[in-house]
Amino acid sequence: MPDPSGAEPTSGPDAAAALVAALTARHLTIAVAESLTGGLLVAELVRIPGASVVVAGGVVAYQTPLKHTLLGVDALLLAEHGAVHPEVARQMATGVRTALAIDGRPADIGISTTGVAGPDEQDGQSVGTVYLGVSFGDRVRAIAISLTGDRAAIRMQTVAHAIEAVCQLIESTKLQIAE
Repeated sequence: MPDPSGAEPTSGPDAAAALVAALTARHLTIAVAESLTGGLLVAELVRIPGASVVVAGGVVAYQTPLKHTLLGVDALLLAEHGAVHPEVARQMATGVRTALAIDGRPADIGISTTGVAGPDEQDGQSVGTVYLGVSFGDRVRAIAISLTGDRAAIRMQTVAHAIEAVCQLIESTKLQIAE
């Protein structure tokens, strides 16, 4: 699990390449739902040659209403708590798997990012408050992270934590798809 203190993840020099390789080896696909990272996470994944085999795509739902209309996040949840909430992250991760289904088959893994990069707080949440959502099968979880730094640093740290979270999911569950 990423360090809630906001410390940089300890993954190797090219964690995105390692993740794409692990997904490829296990014949798994991933779909990305981004808010505060605004496309940086999917861009980091598709930077890797061969990523098209495993990356279904990404949805940047930056405006709060799009989290509902594109990803199926509960409108009442958004109205009551705003976009920076662990359940929003969970629902984004689940919703993007279906939103980016290919030939009716949802992506195997969904990852989402929502939070406050600054410069001001949002929805009563302080700058650096970030939630990742990770969805696989019928399991979905939110990971709370507290980051420091300027807007760019918070966004880049979020990308690194998201990649690490998926790598850890794969490693901890030894995900295998029958060939």
